[in-house]
Amino acid sequence: MNADRLLALYERTADAPDAVGRLRRFVLDLAVRGKLVPQDPADEPASELLKRSKKQAPGSALKASRTDKNEAATPEYDLPSNWLWVRIGDHLELVNGMAFKPTDWQQAGIKIVRIQNLNRLDAPFNYCDPNHVRDRFLINDGAFLISWSGTPGTSFGAFIWDRGEAVLNQHIFRCDFRIKAFCPLYLRLAINGRLDEMIAKAHGGVGLQHITKGKLEALLIALPPLAEQHRIVAKVDELMTLCDRLEAARAEREATRDRLAAASLARLNAPDPETFTADARFALNALPALTTRPDQIKQLRQTILNLAVRGKLVPQDAKDEPVAELLKRIEIDKNQLINKGAIRKRDELPEIADYKFAVPPKWLWCRLGSLGWTQTGTTPPKSKPDHYGDFVPFIKPGDIYSNYVDYGNEGLSEQGVAESGRIAGPGSILMVCIGTIGKCQRIDRDCSFNQQINAISPFSDTDSRFLLAVFQSDLFQNAAWAVSARTTIAILNKGNWELLAVPLPPVAEQHRIVAKVDELFSLCDQLEASLNESSATRSRLLDSL
Repeated sequence: MNADRLLALYERTADAPDAVGRLRRFVLDLAVRGKLVPQDPADEPASELLKRSKKQAPGSALKASRTDKNEAATPEYDLPSNWLWVRIGDHLELVNGMAFKPTDWQQAGIKIVRIQNLNRLDAPFNYCDPNHVRDRFLINDGAFLISWSGTPGTSFGAFIWDRGEAVLNQHIFRCDFRIKAFCPLYLRLAINGRLDEMIAKAHGGVGLQHITKGKLEALLIALPPLAEQHRIVAKVDELMTLCDRLEAARAEREATRDRLAAASLARLNAPDPETFTADARFALNALPALTTRPDQIKQLRQTILNLAVRGKLVPQDAKDEPVAELLKRIEIDKNQLINKGAIRKRDELPEIADYKFAVPPKWLWCRLGSLGWTQTGTTPPKSKPDHYGDFVPFIKPGDIYSNYVDYGNEGLSEQGVAESGRIAGPGSILMVCIGTIGKCQRIDRDCSFNQQINAISPFSDTDSRFLLAVFQSDLFQNAAWAVSARTTIAILNKGNWELLAVPLPPVAEQHRIVAKVDELFSLCDQLEASLNESSATRSRLLDSL
């Protein structure tokens, strides 16, 4: 495989996750293995370079490094014949930075270089009094630095400082050259090309790790002839510039797709009756070509739901029974259940005075609490283990997902159900109203649920699948958050939940809407599966390259 082959196939891999980042790492890997530029027989071999550099070095620079005696210096791969494996500690004297306390920081003075100042040019500096800094912690332009602590993948690495006089914070080594065998620009590439091994030798917690000085001194890096070091640096600069261009092109391509997709969806979310049919046809035909990421599929699903709850997804039928007739049957059913003692009578909910948008003629705006029996869950005390068992599932917020409910976790016994008295039957909708407000799903069996969840069991012919579409729409989710209390944890109390407005169509149209949503969501599933497969294919091709 050569560069021409890579670039010929790169177009097919450009949209793979982290494609440009992986290409950058690939360039570094080739560089430190001697595979990036051709070797020149006329170059002075690394072995001679090393001998000459040691002769030219002051005697004090040749003292032995304190490498970790337990570290095995075993090369991982073969190098070109005129290269050598060398230890970092044999070439660099590592001087750790100064341990500052927050009380040492000032508004002005000398800059303190922390790891974030190495990784980000826009990271703010802390400052300290220069009179309190020892000379051994000072750096200036050209200083070679290695950050040896932090988060793997973001913190570790070699740097050449170029922003004036400063003082090093701890967790960064200033590296003084013992001998002059390395070009600093190549040495930075050589160390950064071995970061995976450096991180593998680090220890600590999941978030913060560090590598000891001894282990870092023992790390092997590749020493090429000096002339080849300069050729490698020039080629890496050239290819990294190409990567910058590829990254910018990809960002512009993604931004263009986002703008086109957003414009298409915006015309559907605020439909013009005269152009809606044409707009919808264009969006459904164009979006597969514009959609390359899962978050775009999520936007498409939300657009479908928003159209559904506005009466824009399926045509109205003049023969449909008006919703007013459904509400009469709901009232009869509710009174019968109250008379039987199955549910408690409650105060009448106020009529809706202001509407979010105009609904079709046979639709009506209704309060959520008027459409079904509502409950807030409860949790039996853990001190009574006999309340827990497998009689019914006991649903918690973590069991509710975007497209299913996990019934396989903790359950309640018959005694636990009798104690809590909170059961919702098949077809009921559970919605989280404390914490992650808005998570909701329809259940297909009897369930109990904890106090973070409200449930509605619809009256009469109301299709709970349509109600679920309403609950999952941005319209309802935004309304739910708007009336939630914001303290340490967000809370939507049951009274405010019941007052939320729901646009309700005739029963026959509810069924048609549900069928159309299912059909379009199935297409979204296929598109998402296609995206995932395409992404996997691109990743496999990139791996093979």
